[in-house]
Amino acid sequence: MSTELHPYQFLTPDAVLTAIEQLGHACDGRLQALNSYENRVFQIGIEDQPALVAKFYRPGRWSAATILEEHRFTQELAAADLAVIAPLADAKGNTLPECTVAEGVRFLFALYPSQGGRPPELDRPEHLQQLGRSLARLHNIGERQRFVERIDWTPDTIGLPALELLRQSRLIPPELADSFSAIAEAMLTGIAHCYERAGQVKQLRLHGDCHPGNILVRDGQQWLLDFDDACNGPAIQDLWLFLSGDREYMTARLDDLLRGYTEFRRFDARELHLVEALRGLRMLHHAAWIARRWDDPAFPLAFPYFNGRRYWDELILSLREQTGQLDEPPLAWYP
Repeated sequence: MSTELHPYQFLTPDAVLTAIEQLGHACDGRLQALNSYENRVFQIGIEDQPALVAKFYRPGRWSAATILEEHRFTQELAAADLAVIAPLADAKGNTLPECTVAEGVRFLFALYPSQGGRPPELDRPEHLQQLGRSLARLHNIGERQRFVERIDWTPDTIGLPALELLRQSRLIPPELADSFSAIAEAMLTGIAHCYERAGQVKQLRLHGDCHPGNILVRDGQQWLLDFDDACNGPAIQDLWLFLSGDREYMTARLDDLLRGYTEFRRFDARELHLVEALRGLRMLHHAAWIARRWDDPAFPLAFPYFNGRRYWDELILSLREQTGQLDEPPLAWYP
C-alpha cells in the first residue's frame, strides 16, 4: 500500500477503534476527535465503563524512550497525589502500545481517563493561587532529577533551530526574508542578554507547556494534563504563560501565582528576567512549529494565512515589539 499520504490520513475512525479494542476494551462506537494538531486525540466510548481518551503520537516526533520518560514523570506526580492526568498502564505496566493502521504506518499511542472541566479563570486570585501551589509541588518533584531524553528549553535549543528552520522553509515571502532574519537575530541577541542578567538559575523537570488550555477545573480541583512538551528548564517557564496584558495587570497576576507557589517552594526572583525572553522564544517556536508541520494537511487548513505576506508582516512587527520589551525592567515581586 502506498504511504505517500500523510500518516494521519490512515488513522481512520475504524483504525482508532480497532486499536483500542485490541487492548481488550469494548468500544461502544462513540468516537469524538478532540482539539489537537500535534498529535491526534480522541474520546472513546466504552461499554458499561467511563470513556477513555486515546492520544496517537505523531510519527517521527518523539522516540519511544522520550515519550516513556514523560509518562514516568506524570506517574511520579500522580503517586505524590498531584492532580495530573497520567496515562493508563496495562497489566504488565506498559503505557505505550503500538498499532499498525496500514502497511508501513504504525502509531505509538496512550490511553488516559477522560476528565471533564473548564479552564481556570485568571482574573480570580484563588484560581491562580491554587495553580501556584500545584506547580510548586510539581517543581519540588521535578528537581529530584533531570530528563535525559527530553530537551532543555534554552535559546540554543529552541530559538536558533527555529530561526534556521524558518529560513530554510521557503514559506517566508522573499521580499520579507531579510527583514525577518534581521529582527529575529536582534531578538535572540536580546534574549541572550536576559539570560545573562538572570545568571545561573536552577534547571528542573517541567510541564513545559503550562497554559490555561492544559488545565481543567472541576468541583474545585485543578487538573494538569498534556505533558507532551515536558522538558528541562527554569521554573518560570511553567508560570509566565499566565502573565499577559499591561504591566500592572501582569504584576497583580504574578503576585497571585507566587502567593500560592511560595507556600510550598522558594521562588528565585532572578528568573523574572526571563519572562519576556521566554515569550520571545515561544513566538519563534510557534512559527517554526507551523512550518515544520506544513506537510500535514490539517495545518494549511488551520493556518491558511501562514504563507502569505500579512502573517509575516505582523510577525515581524510583533518580534520588533518583543525585542523592545527585552530591555524593560523585569516584573516586580515583593515576597
